[in-house]
Amino acid sequence: MKNFINWNFDNSYSKLPDSFKENITPVSVRNPKLLIFNENLAKELNLDFSKIERSQLSNIFAGNILPDGSNSIAQAYAGHQFGHFTMLGDGRAVLIGEHITRKNKRYDIQFKGSGKTSFSRNGDGRAALGPMLREYIISEAMHSLGIPTTRSLAVVQTGEEVIRERPLKGAILTRVALSHIRVGTFQYIAARQKKDELETLFNYVINRHYSNISNSKNKAIDLLKIFLEKQVELVINWMRIGFIHGVMNTDNMSISGETIDYGPCAFMDLYDPKTVFSSIDQMGRYAYCNQPLITKWNLSRFAECLIPLIDKDQDKAINTATEIINTFENKYEIKWLNMMRNKLGLTNIYEEDKYLILDLLTWMHQNKVDYTNTFCHLMDFKVEKDKNYEKSDFQNWKKKWRERLKKNNNNSENSMKLMRNANPLVIPRNHKVEDALNEANKNNTKPMIKLIEILNNPYNEKTDLANYQEPSVSKEKYQTFCGT
Repeated sequence: MKNFINWNFDNSYSKLPDSFKENITPVSVRNPKLLIFNENLAKELNLDFSKIERSQLSNIFAGNILPDGSNSIAQAYAGHQFGHFTMLGDGRAVLIGEHITRKNKRYDIQFKGSGKTSFSRNGDGRAALGPMLREYIISEAMHSLGIPTTRSLAVVQTGEEVIRERPLKGAILTRVALSHIRVGTFQYIAARQKKDELETLFNYVINRHYSNISNSKNKAIDLLKIFLEKQVELVINWMRIGFIHGVMNTDNMSISGETIDYGPCAFMDLYDPKTVFSSIDQMGRYAYCNQPLITKWNLSRFAECLIPLIDKDQDKAINTATEIINTFENKYEIKWLNMMRNKLGLTNIYEEDKYLILDLLTWMHQNKVDYTNTFCHLMDFKVEKDKNYEKSDFQNWKKKWRERLKKNNNNSENSMKLMRNANPLVIPRNHKVEDALNEANKNNTKPMIKLIEILNNPYNEKTDLANYQEPSVSKEKYQTFCGT
C-alpha cells in the first residue's frame, strides 16, 4: 500500500518515553464509508490515492487498515478546562504517525473518533458525524482564509451509532497537523515533577518546531517569546474574521501556533464583542472579546511549566517569565490596531486611527450590524440591503474615514489592496454550515461540497456568492455543542 500511496513515515514522538503516550491501534469499525476526501491536501502531502478503490479508502481512513510504517499512539496531555486543571490525553484519537513530504515537512496524521484509549475516562472514544464534518468545513475554511490551522484529509462514516443525548451517526476524521503537542502536553509532564521528562519534551519541541533557537543561550526564554508572538498573531487573525473558538482550554492551544480543535466554534454575524455560541460556556469565558485575555492566561500557564528551565533560581525565573508575559498587551494592541488599519485600508500611522476604528465598532454594536458585511460595504461590495448604512451617523463616520484615506497620499489602489487582503467576502456562515450538516446527515453531501467550494476562495468575487454572504434571518439564539 505504501508503494501506491507514497506514505513516508518517521515517527519520532512514538519514540519518547512511555509517560508521553500509550501505544494503541484504532478500534476497527463495522461498515466504513468515505464521505469526503481532500484531494488538494493529499497532493500537498505528496500522497497518491488514485489507484486505491473507494472501499479500501474507506477502510484506510477508518483505521481498519494501517499503512506500512505507521506506529499508532494516543498522546498524554493535561489542560485547564474552563479554568480547572485536569489530567487528560487522547481519549478518542490515535496518531498513526508522522508523514514527511518531499519538501521535508513533517505532519502528524491523526484519526479522531477512532475508539477508546486509556485516556477515555468514561467516554466511548467515538465521534459523531456532525462535529467531524464541522471540523472539516471550518478547518479548511480557516486555511483558505490564511490562518494557521490543522487541516482535514477525510471523513469516514463508521456505519455505527454513537450515543449522546440521542443516537447519532458515527464518524472518523483524519486530521493533519504540524504536531499535536499542546500547552497541555507541557502541563502534563510538568505535573509529574520529573525535570528530565520536561527537558525531553522541551528539547523535542525545539528540534521539531523551533530549531532556529537551538543554539540560543537560554532556549526556554526564547521559546516563550516566540510562542507568545505566534499566539498574538493567531488570535488577531481570529478577531479579524470574527472567529470564535469556543473552547480555548490549554489543551487546545497548539505549540506549533496552529488553530486546533473545532468543537463549538462559530463565526460572529452581528457585531457584539460579548458573542458566545458554545452551550457549555455559560459565563462567557471564551466570548469573542475575551479571546485575547484567555490567550494571555494560557500563555501564563505555559510559562509556569518552563520555570525550571529558565533559571535555577526560581524567583529569578518567575520574574523573567512574568516580564515576558506582561509584554502581551502592548504587542497585541499594536498588532490589533495595524490589523484594523488594514481592514479600513489605512496606510501610515496616525493617533486618531484608534478613535476612528472604535467609533465604527461602537456603531456596529449599537445598530446590530453584520461584522463581515460592513467591511464588504466599505469596499463597495453590496452584499445585503441594510438600511443602517444609509443612516446619518454612519454617513458622518464615512466622511471622517474618507478624509483619513486622503492621508494615504491619495493612493486608493494601495488602500483597496489592503482591504481586499484583510476582509473576506465570505465566511462559513453558521446557518449555512448547519444546513450543510443537516443534509449530510440525510446522506446528501452536495450542499456541503458546494459550501466548501465557495469557502475555498474567500477573498475573491464569484457570481454565486450572494447566497452565502447573508446572515441568518432566524431570531433564535444560535448555539454550538462540543461534540464529545
